[in-house]
Amino acid sequence: MELVCPAGTPAALRAAVEAGAHAVYCGFADETNARNFPGLNFSPEELAEAVGFAHARGAKVLVAINTFPRAGAEPLWHRALANAEAAGADAVILADIGLLAHAAERHPKLRRHLSVQAAAANPDAINLYASAFGVRRVVLPRVLTVDEIAAINREIDVETEVFVFGGLCVMAEGRCSLSSYATGQSPNMNGVCSPASHVAYAEEGGDLAARLGGFTIHRTPKSAPAPYPTLCKGCFTSGEQTGHIFEDPVSLDATHLIPKLAKAGVSALKIEGRQRSRAYVAQVVRAFRAAVEAQAAGLPLPESALARLTEGQAATAGAYAKTWR
Repeated sequence: MELVCPAGTPAALRAAVEAGAHAVYCGFADETNARNFPGLNFSPEELAEAVGFAHARGAKVLVAINTFPRAGAEPLWHRALANAEAAGADAVILADIGLLAHAAERHPKLRRHLSVQAAAANPDAINLYASAFGVRRVVLPRVLTVDEIAAINREIDVETEVFVFGGLCVMAEGRCSLSSYATGQSPNMNGVCSPASHVAYAEEGGDLAARLGGFTIHRTPKSAPAPYPTLCKGCFTSGEQTGHIFEDPVSLDATHLIPKLAKAGVSALKIEGRQRSRAYVAQVVRAFRAAVEAQAAGLPLPESALARLTEGQAATAGAYAKTWR
């Protein structure tokens, strides 16, 4: 299986490639990219240089142009497609139907992958994208079990890519209505579901309250670690239960499921984290490259040493092996 790794900066891209990434994914430093953070991402010139670096070492470069164009501003997204092709990118990762149509018509030789932002989670949707826009690979949302992924793969003729490590989204990917309501910013267009500008902490009695957009998400004792206030990992009361109704404040680590994902027909494993440091990227990539090679050789998977890099130093298999509460 292909190992697809994050690159938020040229330095992170080099680190990922040197650590063993089969492919890296990155984006331009503008709103065409759903990780449009200050200090991250690539200029067209940097992308061309990065593609040369990766190709010289046998790695591919995938460019995420995965936001939904604003009405009247489509030329910015069209230029991003042209720049990706000019740089020699191996594929673009798209979500918007109009942009997919534009890419298929104007850039027919540029390989098209369907972004997780499109939230295509059934064979009918995936086959439509494949037949209408020539999509060759779909990144599946992080809400499917391994059995569901296997069932999807039996009914489609395109590659599937799944997340195996990093941040865990349990909503319609990139279009979380809870987060948009709380902050007034679409996660897809602003690149983060809980922007730091909307996060606040306050001492209340003996507790530390963590708020997002004015909504209290967590209350923890002062001596306990306070998780970052992400809505789907917040505390809610439902009936008589109070707790993490949707998901615990932890990260995804599906290392142990790699053999099952391979058996389910998955083509590529994706690591989340374009906002992470190059040291983080290098360590995670090395660990997963070893796991992928062990799986391909029919050997036992190496012990994971990545727990300290996860949120709260704890991990979950997410929906891959989950009993929903």
